Amino acid sequence: MTYADICASVQHLKRQYDETDPFRLCKAMGVLLLFKPMGKHETAIKGFSMKFKRIRSITVNSDLPEIIQKIIVAHELGHVTLHDATGIQAFHEVALFDQASDLEREANLFAAEYLMEDEEVLDVLNQDTTFFGAAAILRVPMEMLDFKFRLMKWKGYKLMEPPIRARGDFMKNMEVPDDADYYS
Repeated sequence: MTYADICASVQHLKRQYDETDPFRLCKAMGVLLLFKPMGKHETAIKGFSMKFKRIRSITVNSDLPEIIQKIIVAHELGHVTLHDATGIQAFHEVALFDQASDLEREANLFAAEYLMEDEEVLDVLNQDTTFFGAAAILRVPMEMLDFKFRLMKWKGYKLMEPPIRARGDFMKNMEVPDDADYYS
């Protein structure tokens, strides 16, 4: 799937449902959203999506801070939207955001495009902040901002080269702090 396909899919959903919140988008799309406690340890399951008998669902780890849940739900919506497969989506909660897999890379790009508007990213960058500071202001992991940079560069924006290259499994071993205001 190309960057153009992913960006078009996100824009189509935003126009069709007039919704920028991934939790409310699930409801609008008829995607069953389930919250289950799965622990906070770094190897805990973050979330997964599945389709069974035409019912699409996303299960997210309710032990994670809401800001992380939002990113997980957006990523899983990428799978639901871009990868209409039956069964559990390769149980990618174990290697969530695994860039080695095209499906995971595409879901990462989808989440980055869905969660961050180009103008919002540019406004933050124009505040003379660092890449890491911009990620904190935007309330996303720096790796997610790297995925957004890739899309914006493809769109023709002239951006600095990020100081990181996001590893696909950045969420896999992420330590989740007890503080719910992780990115504030």
